[in-house]
Amino acid sequence: MHNNVAPNIDPAEIMRLAKSPVGQRLLTMLQESGGQELQNAITKASGGDYRDAQKAVASFLSNPEARALLEQLGRQ
Repeated sequence: MHNNVAPNIDPAEIMRLAKSPVGQRLLTMLQESGGQELQNAITKASGGDYRDAQKAVASFLSNPEARALLEQLGRQ
């Protein structure tokens, strides 16, 4: 069973965070850690298959720097 419920996300807030120095570093890390793999996972997730996306996110979150940056981003 797929959970297709998305939280209420403010696109302007996402853009603000993505453009911040911390957001930029996270985006760079994502690209360096397998951007094509992540893109493929996102494509599958948009079709309802979340397994690869979950694997890609779990792999990324195993990086201590990524976790620390996400915590910083969450406080912004």
